[in-house]
Amino acid sequence: MKSKKTAIIFGVSGQDGAYLSHFLLQKGYKVIGTTRNKSKKNLYRLKKLKIIKKIVLLKGEATNIKFCEYVLNSKINEVYYLAGDSSVVKSFLSPETSLKSNAEGVLNILQTLKRKKYKARLFNAGSGQFYGDNKSNKYNLNSKIDPQSPYGVSKAAAYWFVKIFRQKHDMFCCTGVLFNHESSLRSNEFVTKKIINMSKKIKKNKKIKLYLGNINIYRDWGWAPEYVKAFWLMLQKNKPEDLIIGTGKIYTIKQFVNEVFKIQKISKKNLITNVKKFKRKLDIRGYKADIKQTKKKINWNPKISFKQIISKMVNNELF
Repeated sequence: MKSKKTAIIFGVSGQDGAYLSHFLLQKGYKVIGTTRNKSKKNLYRLKKLKIIKKIVLLKGEATNIKFCEYVLNSKINEVYYLAGDSSVVKSFLSPETSLKSNAEGVLNILQTLKRKKYKARLFNAGSGQFYGDNKSNKYNLNSKIDPQSPYGVSKAAAYWFVKIFRQKHDMFCCTGVLFNHESSLRSNEFVTKKIINMSKKIKKNKKIKLYLGNINIYRDWGWAPEYVKAFWLMLQKNKPEDLIIGTGKIYTIKQFVNEVFKIQKISKKNLITNVKKFKRKLDIRGYKADIKQTKKKINWNPKISFKQIISKMVNNELF
């Protein structure tokens, strides 16, 4: 009988960590998850997916090298680094925290795997945010890395650590460069979730307004449960390589709001835009993923449309 594979997910309590755990459990994996906070409030996503009792939960962070040495061992087949701060706004307030959680954590895992000579395969969650604005606004692995935020800098550093260890030490490690991906488990700090949550309040009380900054910014939005499959597929290849994970389609925040308001039957009079405090000086106007190579290399192609994503979020659908 073939033995069960073991995967460890750093950042198991986040949107991607929860969905990846669910996916791997369905594949028959033993799943170990790390989190910096084991409170019920922090683990609500795992509870919603009804998998909290099926995961081995460990409290700690990869930023602590001793913790990495404690949790990583020769029996682990796959390592997923989905931890770290994901807020662009917060990274300006505390750039050192962003760098530590997003880059140092990855480096500690790489160093531990190398020193202990473990053969586990590593997936690192990268971000399209480490690309700056370019004229085409379409990004692939040859696009210039030009971060516009401390968050982008931290993700770029992690990307380069992974690439260097892969090339110099022949390790199976790779980065999935992720573009925006949503779900009903998305954190409330993201603009998409803010729009959804406020629309529900407006539906109950028409006097409430939704305040936003620049709504002409566009993004490549995908569905998180589909993206975690791509993470896994990248670690099933014969050779490791970085890939772009997105949809290749773009929509503005305005289009997102309009679709939400249409579903909720809310008047556009409840929307106030160009609010100064919600505008970011260095915000990337828009970016679109070039996923030609991703489709070819791992035979992955997202199916859930932009309108379906919004409908699922409004209706609190998990899948």
